[in-house]
Amino acid sequence: MTTTPRALGTQGLVVSAEGLGCMGMTAYYSDRDDTESAATVRLALDLGITFLDTAEAYGPFTNEILVGKAIAGRRNEVQLATKFATEFSDDGTAMGPNGTPAYARRAVERSLRHLGTDHIDLYYLHRVDPNVPIEETIGGMAELVAQGKVRYLGVSEASAATIRRAHSVHPLTAVQSEYSLFAREPETNGVLDACRELGIGFVPYSPLGRGFLSGEITSVDDLAADDARRGLPWFSRENIGHNVKIVGTLKRIAEAKGVTASQLALAWVIAQGTVPIPSTKRRTWLRVNAAALDVQLSADDLIAIDTAAPEGVSAGARNTPQGLASTGR
Repeated sequence: MTTTPRALGTQGLVVSAEGLGCMGMTAYYSDRDDTESAATVRLALDLGITFLDTAEAYGPFTNEILVGKAIAGRRNEVQLATKFATEFSDDGTAMGPNGTPAYARRAVERSLRHLGTDHIDLYYLHRVDPNVPIEETIGGMAELVAQGKVRYLGVSEASAATIRRAHSVHPLTAVQSEYSLFAREPETNGVLDACRELGIGFVPYSPLGRGFLSGEITSVDDLAADDARRGLPWFSRENIGHNVKIVGTLKRIAEAKGVTASQLALAWVIAQGTVPIPSTKRRTWLRVNAAALDVQLSADDLIAIDTAAPEGVSAGARNTPQGLASTGR
């Protein structure tokens, strides 16, 4: 497996070429297993996948706590990313968006405590607060950099215009947005163009289309009753049949190369010059995902993939109307 580190953006942060999204270990998906999740984090480090992504909202707090315990004694191996946006009380009560510098100061102290560390390598604004100018939020986050509590800054699910405004206050290292063969909007909404122009790294979350592109989901009944994906348009009974057919075509391309559908989808995202953070809580799937780093896609492969899954190919939106309302600001 090729684990050559790569620069994320142009501000100095070097990360593994593929990261590990930790969200699903404690939030939104079924079958929580903290022991297996912690073992998955430690195996990731053993494999050279050292770019770990969490957030205070995942739980809330439980994900950061799990990750902090899992990396205890190995902090120096990790490029650790976490996020803030929604204000939470210390008991986990959500109180709405808060992008003020005052809340950034409170949130970072709590994240440092939960993660068991004295600094965060990459600190994201998880979603843009519509009531606080982005310049004010980034200015407050820049103070955390000056204090040594945070090394680099990023934003998540922001519009191209907001990315440019944020970057003018303090250089951004990364932008995180959903991006996969089922969600190619960053190619057409100016976000990828802005990142490339400004030298900002791009970090796709859900690069496997929330698991759809693994080829393991063929019916909504494959999802547990408490799995949050049951409420997403891609997985609805009216859309899932169309989307399964698209994945079937991609699986045939993958099989011709002797790789899995997941590995093909991840290799495609990596080939776009990005650093994906596929989420898993099981060592079995971690090994599958990590092997994508060795998949080489030829020009003909890329044409075949693009033909099978052009922008807009999936049926249904990538999220619910409520979920999409906080993106693209």
